[in-house]
Amino acid sequence: MTKILYLITAATCWTLADGTEQPAGYWAEEALGPYEVFTRAGYEIAAATPGGVPPTADPASLTPEFNGGPEGAERMKAALRDATELAHPMRIEDVHVDDYDAVFVPGGWGPMEDLPDNAESARLLTGWLASGKPLALVCHGPAALLATVDGDGKSPFAGYRLTALSNAEEKLNGLADRAKWLLQDRLVDDLGVDYREGDPFAPHVEVDRTLHTGQNPASAVPLAHELVKTLS
Repeated sequence: MTKILYLITAATCWTLADGTEQPAGYWAEEALGPYEVFTRAGYEIAAATPGGVPPTADPASLTPEFNGGPEGAERMKAALRDATELAHPMRIEDVHVDDYDAVFVPGGWGPMEDLPDNAESARLLTGWLASGKPLALVCHGPAALLATVDGDGKSPFAGYRLTALSNAEEKLNGLADRAKWLLQDRLVDDLGVDYREGDPFAPHVEVDRTLHTGQNPASAVPLAHELVKTLS
C-alpha cells in the first residue's frame, strides 16, 4: 500500500516582529482536502511533528468565514475529527524514509514558526530529495525548506522551480507589514530557488523533478492530485 507521511507544524502561534503571537497552526483546508484525496486513492497516512506534539489546526481555518458558511465549517470540523492519523504523530527524528512513498507538508502560519530552523525536518527533507521519492509542500509549508540551508549557505533545493504563498497574498492576509520576514523573499534570497507566482489565492501548482509545490489554500487539492499522478 502507498504510504504518505504528513510533516506538520506543532506550533500554535506565529511570532510577529513586535513580539505579538498570532494564533496559528496548520491550515485545515490544506491538510484535510489532500487527506481526502489520498485516502480515496487508497493510501495509508502517517504524521510527524517536531517533538511528536499533536498538531493544532489554526482556529481561523475552521470558521464559517473560511469555509463558505456554517455548513462548510461543520464539514471541515468533521473531516478533522475523522483524520485520526494526524492527531497521533511520531517525532520527526523517528521517521525512516524507506517506510514511505511521499511526504506532504501542509501550510498555515505555524510552519513559519517552528520549521524554518528545525534540524530534524531538514534532515528528513534532504534525505527525501536524495531518495528520489516525491515530496509536496503547500502555501507556507515550503518554509520547511529553509532549514536545509547548510553552514556554507547552500541547499540541495537551490535552483528548483517552486511556488509558495506570495508576498502579495501575505499582504492581503493583513500581516505582511508585521512579519519578521516574508516567505517568498527568503525562498529566493536564502534558498536560491526559481520562485513562480500565480494570481492571488487562485490555484497554482509547480512540479520540478520530484518537488511538487502549491501556492495557497486553493492549490492544496490540485497539488494532492498531482502527487497522486506521480505515484500512480
